[in-house]
Amino acid sequence: MPRRTPYAPTSPPSPPPEGRAGAATLAVTATATAVALMNYTAPMPTLPAVAAAFGTPPSAQAWLLNGTPLGLAALLLMAGGLADAYGRRRVFLLGTLALGLTTALGALAGSTLAFTAARIAQGAASAAVLAASLGLLAHAYPAGRDRIRATGTWGASVSGGIALGPLLAGALSLADWRLAYGALGAGALVTAAAGARWLPKTTTATTTAATGRAGTPRPDVTGALVLGLALAALLTALTLGRDGWLRLPVALLLLASAALTALFAAVETRRKNPMIDLALLRRPVFLASTLGALFTGLAVIGLFSVVPTLLQAGAGMTPLGTAWLFLLWSGTSFVAALQTRRLAARLSAAHQLTLGFTLSAVGVLTFLGALEDHAGAWRLLPGLLVAGAGSGLLNAALPRLAVDSVPPERAAMGSGANNTARYIGSSAGVALTLALATAGPDAALVASAALALTGAALTLVLAGRR
Repeated sequence: MPRRTPYAPTSPPSPPPEGRAGAATLAVTATATAVALMNYTAPMPTLPAVAAAFGTPPSAQAWLLNGTPLGLAALLLMAGGLADAYGRRRVFLLGTLALGLTTALGALAGSTLAFTAARIAQGAASAAVLAASLGLLAHAYPAGRDRIRATGTWGASVSGGIALGPLLAGALSLADWRLAYGALGAGALVTAAAGARWLPKTTTATTTAATGRAGTPRPDVTGALVLGLALAALLTALTLGRDGWLRLPVALLLLASAALTALFAAVETRRKNPMIDLALLRRPVFLASTLGALFTGLAVIGLFSVVPTLLQAGAGMTPLGTAWLFLLWSGTSFVAALQTRRLAARLSAAHQLTLGFTLSAVGVLTFLGALEDHAGAWRLLPGLLVAGAGSGLLNAALPRLAVDSVPPERAAMGSGANNTARYIGSSAGVALTLALATAGPDAALVASAALALTGAALTLVLAGRR
């Protein structure tokens, strides 16, 4: 087995920015992250309208939601490695610019295929934004209370973006659902311009591992392609499962996904400069971070991505009405994420994950029987508040754990691995939720709660290890 060569800096890293420069880094990265997450959640309340506009059959509607997470999951790891090697500022700015352009293309799509392709491209651009953001923050805030505050603010921007995306899309869909993507594209372009003006320039370590020439590592295109195919096979299997789980095509796709995942691990093991160093999985704290992100996607993001559609179909609510309810959950998540710094001295990040998963499961279980009747929003309020608080704990703890679980020079890789796991989970969660919902919303709710409790148990066990 070839020996891995670590990143070798050609010049010492520049000192972290201070004062206004650090604040500018936090402001720009948090804003770009919020825009990326707004783009991610925008289709949630408008799925019925988009499907009707394109004539998308029910069996293919999961792809309207899953295009962006597919692009995210496939490229986040490679984006993290490129950010560490070529410069986090450069990768961040290119990603934000690409997000603006590809989001505008989504507004012009005329078919399910074109819209899904644009969403995958948006996910790829968002991968660069998210992977480089935490790397920039890790440089700006090396350790201690300032980093806890910065990552908490960044986590709150995740919750804020998740909250505002459906609200923007629901409001603009009263005129035309395409307007939301035009507005988000413009927002990303403005943020890219602000970043080019205000982000401090830094010197980052580069690697000679892949080519022997400083600063020119080869992107792991093979690894990204194999991972993307593995995820696409899994999502297709889960989408087809709504018509019967024991059919041969479903089984073959699941086997293909497992085989491609094993191939991805083999490719990464043999690369001198892998997207992810699989040896990191031997660290309990890194494993807790990765599994916590995976189950956050499966149990939380997957379900709440589909809740607006379930409310429109079952309770007869309007897109804007479901967006306001979604805002209650995600807004609570935003506030909770901002307040987690008060827990940092008493509760480790891993234990925050355990508590967050538990609260999410409790909140989701209160929805039983409420998504397909006309009892009104009051029936959902307690569960939305409890589940939102749990989501906020998860969103604040995951980025903190991601950068703390890897060496400083691998901060972007840690961020990329964490977000990759989150969006693999969310993609699978969306497809699984839509498939289970054919048997009734309660089946999807019970599955979400069970997955959340599994995530709580795993992070609790790993938190006790060193």
